[in-house]
Amino acid sequence: MVRKKLGKQLTVILIIYAACIFLNILARVSTSFADWYGEHIFPFWVNAIGRPIALLPFSLGEIMIIAAIVIILLTVPALTVLLIVLKGRRKLVLKVCGFIYAWIIAFILVTETLNCFILYQRSTFGEIYNIPTTEHTNAELLDLCSYLTVNTNELSKQVKRDEKGKFILTADLDETARYAMAALGDEFPQLAGYYVTPKPIINSYFMSQQYMMGIYFPFSLEANYNSQMYPSNLPETVCHELAHTKGFMLEDEANFIAFLACARCSHPDYQYSGYLRALKYVLSQVKDNCTDEEISEVYGALAYEVAVDINGNSSYWRSVQESDEGLLPSKTVAKISDSAMEASLKFNGVKDGKKSYGRMVDLLLDYGIGKQDK
Repeated sequence: MVRKKLGKQLTVILIIYAACIFLNILARVSTSFADWYGEHIFPFWVNAIGRPIALLPFSLGEIMIIAAIVIILLTVPALTVLLIVLKGRRKLVLKVCGFIYAWIIAFILVTETLNCFILYQRSTFGEIYNIPTTEHTNAELLDLCSYLTVNTNELSKQVKRDEKGKFILTADLDETARYAMAALGDEFPQLAGYYVTPKPIINSYFMSQQYMMGIYFPFSLEANYNSQMYPSNLPETVCHELAHTKGFMLEDEANFIAFLACARCSHPDYQYSGYLRALKYVLSQVKDNCTDEEISEVYGALAYEVAVDINGNSSYWRSVQESDEGLLPSKTVAKISDSAMEASLKFNGVKDGKKSYGRMVDLLLDYGIGKQDK
């Protein structure tokens, strides 16, 4: 009887594995399938699974990861004890243990495939919404930088600050974020509708060790954020992760969507967070492509308050890397995380890996940010 049950389980598991492999191959060879899935099927999972999970006051995804780590750590000692105690049934114990891990792998494959991998293969945000892709000049880059600088400078004086001049968050990271994202649905229909509740990660310091500001969990359909990082990052990060829950997995696209949501939001905290993050990416491109004189002029135009927040953000990440706090050294954690992220992005077809975050600047230029106001 036990053998028959295990045999049936093995059949089901193999079917699940095969189905996941088939769907991944289909998505990679057929962009139209990935587009159809992202527009019509993925929203169903968000509503059917993400909606009830969003009601939980904690990140289920984080709990699941912690549980997985505990299970992995306890497997060897627990299995050793069982093999000693159940001498006559060692084969059965090993089979049951193997099936437990096979089901865990099946769960990961299914959720990653349905809620992440297929979505990486869809058309780009620009292709879906007819944003023309063109080559841009350094002059256009500098014009964009000037536009963002003017707005960021102005907004930097509208937000609350502490006695050291550092940004203080006064906006919520829930209702305002979801409303700001849903408002984009008028122009971009796939961004309309229901949004899950953004949730802080309990182990946010561990995220900081990885230079990680937010994370989307495909297996729980949750948008999570690092609650300990420099606060000016928070509104934009929450919107970025919510963009992933709408099926836009590419980081540059999530950055672009988050900028639009923040920039159009009525709360100055969100506006400032969005403009400041966009400005940072543009400043990085200016440093790589413009002359020393142009770079000096660009940085000289930044308001004192903006410089305080840029430096405050850098100081925070540096302090984490230099700290002895945490179970593992921050530099080790950061190195492992960086390699894992790079491998994950490239596995999903993002050839330039983490550098793809900076391609948000191309989207800003293609969309014509700043030109509408002229």
